[in-house]
Amino acid sequence: MAFVSFRRTDGTTGFGRLHGDDIADCSAVPGAPPTLKAAIAAGALESLADGPLLPARDILLLPVIPDPGKIMCVGHNYETHRQETGRAKVDYPSIFLRFADTLIADRQPILRPRVSTSLDFEGELAVVIGRGGRAIAEDDALAHVAGYACFNDASVRDWQWHTTQFAPGKNFPGTGAFGPRLVTPAEAGDLNDVRVVTRLNDVVVQDQPIRDMLFPIARIIAYVSTFTALSPGDVIATGTPGGVGAKRNPPLWMQSGDRVEVSIGPVGTLTNHVVDEADAA
Repeated sequence: MAFVSFRRTDGTTGFGRLHGDDIADCSAVPGAPPTLKAAIAAGALESLADGPLLPARDILLLPVIPDPGKIMCVGHNYETHRQETGRAKVDYPSIFLRFADTLIADRQPILRPRVSTSLDFEGELAVVIGRGGRAIAEDDALAHVAGYACFNDASVRDWQWHTTQFAPGKNFPGTGAFGPRLVTPAEAGDLNDVRVVTRLNDVVVQDQPIRDMLFPIARIIAYVSTFTALSPGDVIATGTPGGVGAKRNPPLWMQSGDRVEVSIGPVGTLTNHVVDEADAA
């Protein structure tokens, strides 16, 4: 099963299950949870009734979870990326935070900010928490996953590098692309051999299997849940492979008019165009 969050033509929002090119509006069923996050929290994904079918052209996709309580991001989680950044090997995952109001959906524009031209791509697998908890055991961690989605942790590198703290470069408006859909673990299957592939204007710029993560998904969940309680709908962006634009010679920055795609096998393909923030105002 796969689910999307959306806005209808009348401006109201909802969520639904994908049926080919149509979406069954689960949130339109009387008594149904109003949002995908609420459905996850209720443990209702498998029991949701299908509402009326909406053609995809009649809805505007929203970020998979438009309002996550937490967005945790893992830095340098592939050896190729660790090496290209010159980071030392570490015993624990590097965690930073992204704000929910930076999120955009599939087909929405990534904004290149007025104050920088150093906008970089970072294709990633996102994990959406289903069952929350504190101090989750690594052996039990995958049972806490509601599903997976694609993520582009677009980074404003000069602002990221102002100090050793990443937050400024990771939280500009319109830079956290998240979508197009939530794919349940049963639908996704074993993701170890699935590759995270990023394309910039149809050219492959990142390509690495998920099994190459330095800290696997279960270990990340166990680690994060030790210092903070995870809740249904929380998001963990699990890190990007090597090949980022900042470490190329010369650097490869995203420009207005570029198209960037993140493809992760059965999880789907997230597509966004880049526009200058001034032009989007």
